Amino acid sequence: MNPTVLKLGGSVITKKDRPETVDGERIDRVAAEIAAADGPLVVVHGGGSFGHHHAHEHGLTTTAGSHDVAAVLDTHGAMTTLNGVLRRALLDRGVPAVPVHPLSVGWRSVDGELSVPTGAVETLLGEGFVPVLHGDVIAHEGAGVTILSGDELVVELAVALGADRVGVCSTAPGVLDGAGRVIERIDSLSAVEDVLGGSEATDVTGGMAAKVRTLLALDAEASVFGVEGLSAFLDGEQSGTTVA
Repeated sequence: MNPTVLKLGGSVITKKDRPETVDGERIDRVAAEIAAADGPLVVVHGGGSFGHHHAHEHGLTTTAGSHDVAAVLDTHGAMTTLNGVLRRALLDRGVPAVPVHPLSVGWRSVDGELSVPTGAVETLLGEGFVPVLHGDVIAHEGAGVTILSGDELVVELAVALGADRVGVCSTAPGVLDGAGRVIERIDSLSAVEDVLGGSEATDVTGGMAAKVRTLLALDAEASVFGVEGLSAFLDGEQSGTTVA
């Protein structure tokens, strides 16, 4: 059975307007729902008030880099802390969650081409573990380090692992139009780019428009949904907005 790739947005598991503050209630909820799911699963989480806060302070984006070691240690350190909080919640629910840190394996070439080897993730899946990855800083030839967003990581994993299903869980019930209604299906960015804005809190990876653009690069369909739709998605149902 091919795996499901699930992205937990940073706004789901942290309070994005308060630096390095987790949302314990939501983390417990998503951990319980993941524990109830069947089948192989890879979890990716965003930075929220952990990684984004430090990346913003150091001027890091997916294209703007830094050679300052503090930029590496502050951003990566915050992300590993958040990763540990989420994994502990999963472990408490009996989920065999193990960390995979992109800084140790990923890089960008001088022209920005991304390389993220996924052999370890595939092997861990085959051995019955649930790999838990996260947005991170990664080596970037000629630029020091730049940001690898969780959304980019979702696409890399989905393609490499032949994921059957891809889900992005956020605080909104799906991708919303100008009137606040859930858009049921998105087939092209041009059809919705006028109504897609950025994140209200500090986000160095581009907000919802970047998420949709990235998901459209997948061959498979993806779903964008809120926390209330997580259980349905994990049960194999359609939830939120379908991006195809």
